[in-house]
Amino acid sequence: MTAQALAGALADERRRVAFAAIALGARDVPDVVARTGLSARDAATAVRRLTDAGVLVDDAPGLRVDGDRLREFARAGAAAPAAPAADPRETILRTFLRDGALTRLPAQRGRRRVLLEHITARSFEVGRRYPERAVDDVLRPWCAGGEADHVTLRRYLIDDMLLSREHGVYWRTGP
Repeated sequence: MTAQALAGALADERRRVAFAAIALGARDVPDVVARTGLSARDAATAVRRLTDAGVLVDDAPGLRVDGDRLREFARAGAAAPAAPAADPRETILRTFLRDGALTRLPAQRGRRRVLLEHITARSFEVGRRYPERAVDDVLRPWCAGGEADHVTLRRYLIDDMLLSREHGVYWRTGP
């Protein structure tokens, strides 16, 4: 963890409030909600982000501040070289794709766009025309076993202008 990562983890007021509640004895999200007045959604998001950042641990007795990790950070000092940041696109793809299929479509437009660009680049050739049935056949495997369906996926590709359509014929227009 770097000074920047720690500051980022605690930069949001809701995360600081959740962190303080857990440091003072809250052991789960409902307890954080009760102690802080945060909404359940805000508390759950704050706890998830703090856990992902490595500031909190969720183990057998419940949530707790990872004092060992904070001590390691303090010993290392701010002069330690920063770990290379993970490519955000790769993180998004790892989150929403499993074994080459969508687990679900992200609600955030930016994340969804990353996913749609990935699918477009791997599924459709530039300059080639596809009848609707062929587009559906290409998109179905992406949706196998997940929450998304190929029709919704096709609609998002059109809406984000990654595919164009005219008279039942589709072609790639985006990256």
